[in-house]
Amino acid sequence: MARYELGGKVALVTGGGRGIGLATARALIARGASVAIVDLDGEAAARAAAQLHDSRALGLAGDVTDRGAMQRAVAETVQRFGRLDVVVANAGIAARVATFRATPPETFERVLDVNLMGVCRTVDAALPEIVSRGGHVVVISSVYAFTNGIGTIAYAMSKAAVEQFGRALRVELVQHGASASVAYFGFIDTEMVHRAIDADPLASEMLGAFPKPLRKRIQPQVAGEAIVRGIERRAPRIIRPRRWAAMSLLRGLVNPLGDAQMERDASTQASLRELDARAGEDQPTTA
Repeated sequence: MARYELGGKVALVTGGGRGIGLATARALIARGASVAIVDLDGEAAARAAAQLHDSRALGLAGDVTDRGAMQRAVAETVQRFGRLDVVVANAGIAARVATFRATPPETFERVLDVNLMGVCRTVDAALPEIVSRGGHVVVISSVYAFTNGIGTIAYAMSKAAVEQFGRALRVELVQHGASASVAYFGFIDTEMVHRAIDADPLASEMLGAFPKPLRKRIQPQVAGEAIVRGIERRAPRIIRPRRWAAMSLLRGLVNPLGDAQMERDASTQASLRELDARAGEDQPTTA
């Protein structure tokens, strides 16, 4: 497909009040697009819009677990800007690390509802506009789509499912002249990572199982810029840090070997016993 010019286009970004969403909105504004920033925290969305542009940014409160709220967000965007060309389904949460056995069902289901069904609701609400304008969809997966999700099964499941959603959607949209990207990010220096990993010694311990080069963090603006460049190229995949691309390509070979190693590794099993002991404890989610 030819380069997708963003000047004069309109985008909607969920989870746009901070982090990757805000960085993506900023990069879109810099390209000449108008942006609706949707966030569960309406005040954060309004502040973000005010700091980005006085006329080409709109802040909206919206809960991705509420289909009606996402439909209203799309309607308000079209009413304000007259169109919608791009949707970035970015909103997501993580839970405190724990084994599946130790994770309360309501926490497990909440992560799936936001990270997977929230993406589907967002895209579903926006798709009539995207199709009519030959626009573009971005769904946010994770490197957990192609690595073992021990200690964070719900998050890993949601991101693997989002990958499948985005891949299939891209092929289905060809007939309409529209397109979709799946974005895979490693560890981003966001508030969610600070709360879910840095504030939890066991999470940091589990992270140590990743090879050091793969633990490198990037700033939200790097992720946001990568998303916007991916939109301009109508790229099927957006991977940052780039070193994770090899893992994506080799997952069919590497994953069985890695899984077998974790089964035998004494330190991994010791960490899992500690995570298993979290049964009955509060397991809050963080955005």
